[in-house]
Amino acid sequence: MLIEEQLLLSYGADIENLDSSHVIFEEGSTPKFYYQIVKGRIKLNHYDEDGKELILAILSKGLSVCELLLFIDEKYPVNAITFEETTVLKLPKSDFIRLLDENVQVSRDINKFLSERLYFKYIMLENNTSLRPDVRIKGALNYQKSFSDNQEQFSFEVPLTRKDIASITALRVETVIRTIKKLEKEGFLKIINRKIFV
Repeated sequence: MLIEEQLLLSYGADIENLDSSHVIFEEGSTPKFYYQIVKGRIKLNHYDEDGKELILAILSKGLSVCELLLFIDEKYPVNAITFEETTVLKLPKSDFIRLLDENVQVSRDINKFLSERLYFKYIMLENNTSLRPDVRIKGALNYQKSFSDNQEQFSFEVPLTRKDIASITALRVETVIRTIKKLEKEGFLKIINRKIFV
């Protein structure tokens, strides 16, 4: 959990229960709230000029949603949409800033989290410029695993479908399927009951 739920509630956060495919915010809208996931998953996506979906991140329990935009005067560059029934804590921007001002350790934790996320985004960008599908897919899977506390090999169940991985890496689904089988043979990942573990 990035920020303790009770602390967020004490600063006025609301608990929102959202249905699957609920749009939390749209690309181009102004950030007004801090969102933290209590239960469920949220995807951050963008549609290119041809209408093809590009998934930029999939966030799960304990993670915040585009909090970095609360520190600058910019619009959301992505959409945030629930993957399944999801519960979030929603705190107005002014109360979030006050929480950080009054809780130095929480502010430091947020800075560390943002730095880690930015680091892995650089790694993802580097991987996605590769022409090799295995490099792109490894980068995407390692990025997902970076949010897990357990970094042992094969300890993390990737919460993505092959189609999701294709959207994240800008590859075709067929290429993703072939490459995942190859990565399993190489020992990078395991497939158990059609689920990917890294």
